[in-house]
Amino acid sequence: MNISLRALLGATVSFTLAGAALAETTITVATVNNGDMIRMQGLMDDFNAKHPDITVEWVTLEENVLRQNVTTDIATGGGQYDVLTIGTYEVPIWGKQGWLTSLNDLPAEWDADDLLPAIRGGLTVDGNLYAAPFYGESSMVMYRKDLMEAAGLTMPDAPTWADIEKAAAAMTNRDAEINGICLRGKAGWGENMAFLTAMSNSFGARWFDETWTPQFDKPEWKATLDFYLNLMNQYGPPGASNNGFNENLTLFNQGKCGMWIDATVAASFVTGKDSTVADKVGFALAPDNGLGKRGNWLWAWSLAIPSSSDAQDAAKTFVNWATSKDYLALVAEKEGWANVPPGTRTSLYENPEYQKVPFAKMTLDSINSADPNAPTVQPVPYVGVQFVAIPEFQGLGTSVGEIFSAALAGQKTADEALAEAQTLVADEMKAAGYIQ
Repeated sequence: MNISLRALLGATVSFTLAGAALAETTITVATVNNGDMIRMQGLMDDFNAKHPDITVEWVTLEENVLRQNVTTDIATGGGQYDVLTIGTYEVPIWGKQGWLTSLNDLPAEWDADDLLPAIRGGLTVDGNLYAAPFYGESSMVMYRKDLMEAAGLTMPDAPTWADIEKAAAAMTNRDAEINGICLRGKAGWGENMAFLTAMSNSFGARWFDETWTPQFDKPEWKATLDFYLNLMNQYGPPGASNNGFNENLTLFNQGKCGMWIDATVAASFVTGKDSTVADKVGFALAPDNGLGKRGNWLWAWSLAIPSSSDAQDAAKTFVNWATSKDYLALVAEKEGWANVPPGTRTSLYENPEYQKVPFAKMTLDSINSADPNAPTVQPVPYVGVQFVAIPEFQGLGTSVGEIFSAALAGQKTADEALAEAQTLVADEMKAAGYIQ
């Protein structure tokens, strides 16, 4: 009897220890509140079944708040997060600082060589891949084919800004609450300044000349901002200075935008079940002015592991799952090929099923048309299409974004905004030692 009891107690203890081991590691994932990340959270049953020993806790934040929180945490070594959702701007800077863990040792079947070269290159520092791309994007024109047809217009595959202005004027119908165009106006280096910096490239503008002198007092920036403000004031939605990616997505899906120029990743949402105009959407390359540069950006939302994480192995297991070919297949199975996270893998664009997706080719063409190493018409000392890859840019971009957003809200003129931006950026660059 005693032996049996002892055996039973031993079995109970073993079972309890095994149960404890099943939840032995908890990781905290910080991510942005974009649709693809929300979808990933809805597919966690697959991860949980494969990795019952890892518990994932989510911190899901609006884009600007996410950037502020993860930047503060990693710069101070806070260790609050085990996996960060960061972009092509942060990765090279933070990688050089030693703040991120190399992902070169992800399993062979993860297949780093399958990553699109433009995307992989932006996430690699000195031969180390410091982030795994969850989705890659450029930007493009999404437009209402029915409204274009009603206006007697045809959208070119490669439109100019003049084409966009003409179409915006023709599609605007204030009585029906249809705005000819919706563009980002919310302040932030990754919000309105992502759009405006990419747009400025196509107007021949640049943030800095080759001596790091700010260029907001030059005619190319005036042409950019004047055109943008006129376009938005004449044909954009009310309150546009508060609108970022998600706000414009909602407006477009409600049928209130004739055109929207934004991230290629939006294509699956404007043609998805939540869109009232899903069967009426066409796609075109971001506009240009015939100067050799289009107004599109290059970006990847990627998963990175901070060096401060005390759960490195579990974090790598999660990153491997979320950015693998198997995850793309899982989304295709559950949600359809159109909803697979785009822009990361060559094999996706070689897949005959994915090639049937109406925006697949335009997305890839847009990604391939962006060149972060030569982003502007005139030479510059920096890399980055919609950002300048220096640590100071996060603060500079947000400050200038606030100035330009205020101009869109009618609180200052374009000339006042540009003069203010010039002074602010020049002062900061002097303080940082870039210029005398």
